[in-house]
Amino acid sequence: MDLIQSYLDLAILVAREAGDYAHRALVSDLHITTKTNAMDIVTQIDSRNEHAIRDAVLAQYPDHVFLGEELGASDGQAGNPTGGQAGSTAPRVAQSFQPATVRWIIDPIDGTVNFAHGLPIWCVSVGVEVDGVVECGVIYNPNLNEMFSVRRAGGAYLNGKRIHVSKQSDPNKSLFVTGFPYNVNENPESVIEQFTNFLRHGLLIRRLGSAALDLAYVACGRFEAFWEIGLSPWDTSAGQLMIRESGGRVTHYDGSDYNIYRKSIIATNGLHHARIEEIIRETKTSPSPNLSPSGGEE
Repeated sequence: MDLIQSYLDLAILVAREAGDYAHRALVSDLHITTKTNAMDIVTQIDSRNEHAIRDAVLAQYPDHVFLGEELGASDGQAGNPTGGQAGSTAPRVAQSFQPATVRWIIDPIDGTVNFAHGLPIWCVSVGVEVDGVVECGVIYNPNLNEMFSVRRAGGAYLNGKRIHVSKQSDPNKSLFVTGFPYNVNENPESVIEQFTNFLRHGLLIRRLGSAALDLAYVACGRFEAFWEIGLSPWDTSAGQLMIRESGGRVTHYDGSDYNIYRKSIIATNGLHHARIEEIIRETKTSPSPNLSPSGGEE
């Protein structure tokens, strides 16, 4: 029996159910609360979806564990249980006589602020990690009926059709996307100056408000590159694997191989990676003295 395929099939099923349920919800019926940051909101649909996904998985795999945006870690561990490179495509070392630890990494609605305002730019993201390696995952956008799916060493797909990153290398013909952390007003890592620096280089930049969709759109060639700080495993677990499997490149700001349990990410078609890294380095060495923090966007 192909266990990874069975996990992927179940991920597709639960993501579709959760996304379609949220898509039917009326904005007027939402109960909106905030987390630790006033810009970081949650609705009852977020919580309902994460509970529903966990229940469906446990019905088939009662020994599996979870890490989700709303309910946290079911096994009490917020990080990679093996300490390895969770996003790496390198083969893991087998652990004799040890049962596999299968962790479902769930974002029940990525882009909750958009969702709560009736803006149809949000998705459900589910990644499945086995012994510290993300083996498969899905990103489902019910607003466009788009199901992105991926399996390590098996390719990335959109509604069953193989996808690939863009081959566009000309920055003047490319489209880039980024995001801001909820504490953007505190200007972590000079994120405000960093964004301004990208604009000064004349790049066409969008900001959608859903990191998982940003990654999926790089994987299928709609964007050439994405970068952001302050993300969590549930934002990137499925999307980073999609980019790798569609021929792209994913690293941290320092150029190291991407690990979903670290906060920064650069994800590109591979042809713009060095340029993105260079602009980020420029900001670190000479941040603009004329900018001051402003209110957050999330």
